[in-house]
Amino acid sequence: MRKVEITKYDLTTKTSKKMVDYVAEEKPLHIFVNTAYWATILCSPLNLKEMAVGHLLSEGILKSTEEIREVELKEKEGTCHVKLQPAINLEERLSLSRLHQRIVTSACGDQSIYQYQRKPAKVTSNLTVKADVLFNAVNQLNFKAEVFRQTGGVHAAALYTADGTLVAMAEDVGRHNAVDKVIGMAALKQTCFSECFLASTGRLSGDIVFKAAKVGLPIVASLGAALDSGVDMAEAANLTLVGFVRGKRMNIYTFAERILS
Repeated sequence: MRKVEITKYDLTTKTSKKMVDYVAEEKPLHIFVNTAYWATILCSPLNLKEMAVGHLLSEGILKSTEEIREVELKEKEGTCHVKLQPAINLEERLSLSRLHQRIVTSACGDQSIYQYQRKPAKVTSNLTVKADVLFNAVNQLNFKAEVFRQTGGVHAAALYTADGTLVAMAEDVGRHNAVDKVIGMAALKQTCFSECFLASTGRLSGDIVFKAAKVGLPIVASLGAALDSGVDMAEAANLTLVGFVRGKRMNIYTFAERILS
């Protein structure tokens, strides 16, 4: 967060006053895999190592954290170098990727049309979650999100177990980045993704579902709306998609059997 001076105008009293407020920060992070430039992500400057790891997992460059030899973050330079084990064929991984040498903006995430060109990973999980556990988990996000409370300028994402235990939580100016951060946090703790669900404050688009399916998350739920690309991707991935989790209701778009009454 950054402190700024503002002029606050009140339309009711028609008065203004000088005051201090907080705005969310956005910085570029340049990710390199071994010596290869991968992408530049515009993001909140928090949990950057975790975001880099989660991003590479959710994009399929990494299959597990065991493939990582070292993660070197240089915050002043805005770079993160992820070095892989020697046995990994990086060129082959990069050639199969949908994203390479791109700038990923916080506003839109990846703007490719991959959701119409590539099939997501199939999720296999026996996870079921009670509806009230899911509701409480999603609706706690903005209350737990400190940067959001002070700026209103970020998204939050979190991973929970079936009983509502928090595994990881992160905030970012980009909803995709927040998801990558919690994936990275959980992966570095050797969390079993098939036993967790993802909660988010952002729209449920195809790319969010793609990321979740890639690491094996069976349920994705949000305060926000689902897009048609998200629904189509969830159908193809065998993933339960839940939107508008608020006001004591929720819309379950796919595989409703995982949500229990």
